[in-house]
Amino acid sequence: MATHFAVLPVDIIHALSATLERKIPASVSEAGLSFLRLPHPRTGIPCLFLPSHESISGKGKILEVQAVSPPDSRSWFLGEEVFSDGKLLIVTPIDPTFLLLPILQAVQPTDGSAGRFRQADDIFEEAAVKLRTPGNPDDVSALDKDIIRFGSLQCTKDTLKNICDVKEVTPEITVFRMSQTRVLDYLRSKATRLSAPEALEVSRSTIRDLAKDGLMEDGKEALLQIGRLRAACDLLGQYLSPELRGLLIKSYDFTALDAHLNAIMDEAAAAAGTAANTKGGKKAKSQPAAVEDKKRKPAKGSHGVEKLKKANVNGMAKLSTFFKKKE
Repeated sequence: MATHFAVLPVDIIHALSATLERKIPASVSEAGLSFLRLPHPRTGIPCLFLPSHESISGKGKILEVQAVSPPDSRSWFLGEEVFSDGKLLIVTPIDPTFLLLPILQAVQPTDGSAGRFRQADDIFEEAAVKLRTPGNPDDVSALDKDIIRFGSLQCTKDTLKNICDVKEVTPEITVFRMSQTRVLDYLRSKATRLSAPEALEVSRSTIRDLAKDGLMEDGKEALLQIGRLRAACDLLGQYLSPELRGLLIKSYDFTALDAHLNAIMDEAAAAAGTAANTKGGKKAKSQPAAVEDKKRKPAKGSHGVEKLKKANVNGMAKLSTFFKKKE
């Protein structure tokens, strides 16, 4: 059996510990901790997700599984054992609503109409067929099953109402239809919560970016608020298709922020150009002076030659006298 190292949420660690200690039946743990392969909401590429069973975590939720692979070969050391697979798995919670987006979009009419109301089971079964990718038949079958199983989770059923119009035909039958208005409203509410100072402060890279753009200075409070909102939209964009991300960005007015950022870029470009011209001018002026200095200063002889120049030659015959004819 392959061994992997992972960073897990606390409740999942407790669940695994309880399973090992037989406090939770193994059948429940295995049912709740079985991986799903679902289309990523931004790329559409099948990725691994881990549903947490209600009996394990207290409430159902979905976890995203990401692998951090080092560029060079690495190994893990645990006690006296060495594990050659140096990857680190990061398991973090994800809103099931984001995973619903590509599935619901797959069954949307292509003519731009709203479509018709349907039961959730019908929606997921049709989406499983439409999201198939050519390849190994076993992989296709597994993807179909995972999409249908995802639709059967209680946390998925609870989040359908976030982005769908809902009608209750009878107490036993409820039908759904994806609503672009509800999708945008939900994403905007997410962006509002993420743009709150206490929410963004946990992301140091985002704070650094805001400071680098000059938004943390005094007197820039209004621009800072818009900058936080734009940063929140960028974070959400990591889990949205390009079309939905563009729709979210267009729903806000970032004109003032864009003008501020363009002004900073223009100032930086002007400063870089001035520095380059100044450096080039100084270099050009220094070159003629160096040439003149070379013309003025004679070449310096070696140490031996300079020493001979200082020798006392009074009373010594000249070298030419040795080559005269003897009288």
